[in-house]
Amino acid sequence: MTANELRKLYVSYYKERGHQLAAAASLVPENDASVLYTTAGMQPLVPYLLGKEHPLGKRLVNVQRCVRTGDIDEVGDDYHLTVFEMLGNWSLGDYFKKEAITMSFEFLTEKLNIPVSSLAVTVYKGNDKVPYDAEATQTWLELGLSKEQIFRYGDDENWWGPAGETGPCGPDSEMFYVNDLPDCSEECGPACSCGKYVELGNNVFMTYNKDKDGDLTELKQKNVDVGLGFERLLILANSLQNVYETDLFVPLINKLEEISDVSYDISNEKTYKIICEHTRAAVFILADPKNIVPSNSEQGYILRRLIRRTIRMIHKLGVKKNILPELAQEVIEIYGEAYPEVKLCRETIIEELKKEYDKFNKTLQSGLKMANKYFGKLQAGECLNGQQAFKLYDTYGFPIEFTLELAGEKEIIVDVEGFKGKFEEHQEKSRSGAAGKFKGGLAEHNRNSVRLHTATHLLNSALRQVLGDSVFQRGSHINSERLRFDFSFHRKLSEEEISQVESIVNKAIKENLDVNCMEMNVEDAKESGAIGIFESKYGDVVKVYDIPGYSLEICGGPHVSNTAELGYFKIIKEQSSSSGVRRIKAIVDLD
Repeated sequence: MTANELRKLYVSYYKERGHQLAAAASLVPENDASVLYTTAGMQPLVPYLLGKEHPLGKRLVNVQRCVRTGDIDEVGDDYHLTVFEMLGNWSLGDYFKKEAITMSFEFLTEKLNIPVSSLAVTVYKGNDKVPYDAEATQTWLELGLSKEQIFRYGDDENWWGPAGETGPCGPDSEMFYVNDLPDCSEECGPACSCGKYVELGNNVFMTYNKDKDGDLTELKQKNVDVGLGFERLLILANSLQNVYETDLFVPLINKLEEISDVSYDISNEKTYKIICEHTRAAVFILADPKNIVPSNSEQGYILRRLIRRTIRMIHKLGVKKNILPELAQEVIEIYGEAYPEVKLCRETIIEELKKEYDKFNKTLQSGLKMANKYFGKLQAGECLNGQQAFKLYDTYGFPIEFTLELAGEKEIIVDVEGFKGKFEEHQEKSRSGAAGKFKGGLAEHNRNSVRLHTATHLLNSALRQVLGDSVFQRGSHINSERLRFDFSFHRKLSEEEISQVESIVNKAIKENLDVNCMEMNVEDAKESGAIGIFESKYGDVVKVYDIPGYSLEICGGPHVSNTAELGYFKIIKEQSSSSGVRRIKAIVDLD
C-alpha cells in the first residue's frame, strides 16, 4: 500500500460514515499562540471543540501535517520524526465512546488487516473524582479483545487535558501494536518503553470541564478526538520494519546515494536517515503559507536548526558540495500529489536552502581560522592534541569530524582518544558540578551557565503563568550545558503545556528586554513582589533581578544584561523528581 493510497483509504472510510473532509491547516497554529508549530491534528479545531459550530457539521475527518521539535535529537531511529502526518476524525457533540472505538477498531482490523491478537489498548482506571472507564473496556471486549489485551492506567497515561489550567478534558483509550517480543518485566505493558508496544493512535473522550479550583463538571457538548499515526500505520500495512522502508523515504534515500556517491549501509544508516528526514521537514516548513524562513527566533529558528543539522550530516558523509536542492526536489516529487503546495513553492524552497547553506558555511569560519592556526604550527605527521581538538569543539563549535577532515588534508594526526577523554571529563564535570557551594546556584560560572541562569528565572515565571501561582521553585542546578529546575506540581505536564512554557520564555527573549539588578533589604524585596525561597542565604541586603513584565526574583546572580543574549530556549525533558515535585531540564542555543 502506498502512502497516497493509505491517505485516501482513511478519508474515504470516514466519509462513508458521515464525516466531512476538513482541509489541512498551516503548520503554524491559528488559534494557539502557546506553541510554535501545530503539534497535533486537533489544534486547528480547538474553537469547535470548545463549542463553536463548525461549518462542515459535527463529524469531521482530515490528514494534518504536524511538527514536534522535541523529537529532533531522536531522529535516526525507526520511529521518531520531526514532521509527521496525523489521520484524525472528530465528533463535535455527536457520537461518543462506543461508536468512536468501534470505527477505530474496524479501520485497523478490516481495512489494514491488523490481527486482533496483535492489538493492545489502554483505558482510564479512574480516581476519587472520575470513575473507571467501564464503557470503553466493555466496548473493546465486545469487539473481540481479551481482558489480557486491555491495560488500565491513571492520569499520566490515560487522561487528556486540559490544554491550560482550565478547560475541556477527559479520559482516553490508546491503541497499540504488539511486537513479537518477550515481556521486559512482570509489569511490561503499553506504558513502558521497551519496544514491545508501539502506539498507533488515541481515542480522546472530552467529557469534563476543569475550573480554576480543579473541580470537574460534565460538558454539555461531549466531543471525540481520534488521532492515528500515519507513518506507523503505513509501516504496518506493508509489513515493514521502519518508516525509511516506505515509499515516503526509499526514493529519497536512493537519490542521496546517487548524488553523494556514498553507498547506504549500516555504517552510515543513521546519518542517511537524519539527512532525509530533516530535508523533508525543511521542505514542508518552507512550503507553508505562513512564509517561514530560517532565522534566529521562533519557527525560523527550528527551521534553521533542521537545515544546519542536515548540512553537518552531509559533511559527515564526506560530501562537500551543496546537495540540498537536489534532495529537496526529490521530496517535492514524493509529496506533490498529496500536498500540491510543495510544487507551487518549489523555487522558494530551493532558494532558501541555497541561502542557508551559504550562511552556515560562514558561521564555520571562526572555527576554521583557529584550526588553521593550530595546524600552521604542525608539520605533516605531527599530532594535534586532544585539548586543542576539544577547544575547537567547545569554544568554536567546530565538529570533530571537520577537524579530522582538515587534518587529513594536511597529513596531520588528531589525538581522537585525547579528545574523547576531554569530552568525557567535561561531561563528568557537568554532572558533578553540584557537589560544592556555587554562587547563585551555578555549578559552573561561564558565559553559557550565566545565560541558563537567566533562562531559569524566565522558566519559573512561565510555569507560574501556565500552571498557576501554586507553582514554586523547589531547587535548581545549572552547568554549562543545561539547567535543571524542580518545582511544586502534582502531575505530568502535557505537551501543550510544555509548548506554552517554551513560547513564553522565547517571547521574552525575542523582546530584547534589559535585565535590571537592584539592591534592597529582604523586607523591601518582598513588598516589591519579588519571589524567592532561598532568602536566608543572601544576607540582609539582597539583589533583586527584574525582567520587566516577566520576572522579579531575589537572586545572587550573575545574569545576562539583556534577554536577547539567550538565543533560543528549549525544554529537553520533564519528569517527576519526588512526590508533588516535577523536574525540567532545558537548554539555550545561540546557533
